[in-house]
Amino acid sequence: MSRLAALLTALLALTGSIARNPSAHLATGKIAATAWPYLPGSSIPLRVDGFAAPYHIALLGPGRLLPSGVYDIPQGTLTGSALLVAGNMYGLAATNLRIASPPSVKRPLAIVASYDDGIVFHDARDFSVLGVLATGGTPSDTAVDASGRIAAPDTQGTTLTLATLSPWSVAHVEGVPLGDEVAIDPQTHAIFITNRDVNGSGALTRVASDGSVTRVATGATAEGLVIDAPRHLVYVANTNDGTIVAVNTDSMHVVRRFHAASRVFSLAISADGARIYAISNQSIGSPYAAPGFAVAIALTPGSPRVVARSANLAFPIGVALDPASQTLFVTDEELGQVDVLDAATLHPRHAPLRTCMTPWKPAYDAVNARLYVPCAGADAVDVFDTHTLRRVARAPFSTGGYPLAVAIWHPR
Repeated sequence: MSRLAALLTALLALTGSIARNPSAHLATGKIAATAWPYLPGSSIPLRVDGFAAPYHIALLGPGRLLPSGVYDIPQGTLTGSALLVAGNMYGLAATNLRIASPPSVKRPLAIVASYDDGIVFHDARDFSVLGVLATGGTPSDTAVDASGRIAAPDTQGTTLTLATLSPWSVAHVEGVPLGDEVAIDPQTHAIFITNRDVNGSGALTRVASDGSVTRVATGATAEGLVIDAPRHLVYVANTNDGTIVAVNTDSMHVVRRFHAASRVFSLAISADGARIYAISNQSIGSPYAAPGFAVAIALTPGSPRVVARSANLAFPIGVALDPASQTLFVTDEELGQVDVLDAATLHPRHAPLRTCMTPWKPAYDAVNARLYVPCAGADAVDVFDTHTLRRVARAPFSTGGYPLAVAIWHPR
């Protein structure tokens, strides 16, 4: 008897569906999973499409099934596969999941936060998929530091996932509710995450290098953030009150608050920390009935002031700064394009770059002079050469479902 047949027999015996109604027609369901291999340390929430819960699940292979309905792959698992079968008196579903070895720290990586699937690791040279780290939640962003630590918040949960490339390890930090954006301080190695809502207010959470968790309220619906490491500051965009706050990275106290723009969503900062760029995530066609735009704010010792404003933009959302060429890239979720602006004046520097559907948070790779654009509506990532402003070979490339952010790892 094959292992699938043995597992099906055991599952049907468990559900008792044959004994109760031997002539009943069983629906064929599908266990939701990626076709790409999973990485050790993955936590895969099991969901069956095709028939309703409750259902029993059986496993043949490495790992364990948790009471919460999650398939957990231990960190020490070698390459291989696992067979999962789900069923009840109404239907059956089965899938064979592949397990891959962890990505090598010696190869360049494009690390994608996929809302639907987890953290997808691509070879940054040819964009092939190396494996998927399922976080057990819904990642909204990801960041990687010089030591190879990767952080990803859960935008619908309370857990921060931490992975380390060498040696490969996966851990979870609790107490990080409704995480939105994440960044790692290169000096202190602390991880900062914006929280959309904590007890009625947006907040900023710090996970220190020793694992301790500290949080401070920032304003209404904290979304974007940038770190000014030399000056020990984190700037947070509070979308629903239009303000930006500066938080001291050591004390976690708010040291400054100023108005930026209505629906301020994403931030970028100049290398010298003297200017911050903010995106107003609005559209004439949205319920707010107001145009979106980008602003540049001079962070003067007194009151910060707007020193440049772009023309009205269709529906801007994400921003990335190329400090070498002083170019600001702004993604537009409505038009499927990237606006190319002069960082000093915010005037157009080049015609918009056409890209894939619903471009989200762009990432600038200074090593290779590339702009990575995750397209949430296309399950793809586009890539442009920032010198020529042309799409690179093999882009856009397929990735996990609903990608929202990209982080780039270069071997040290």
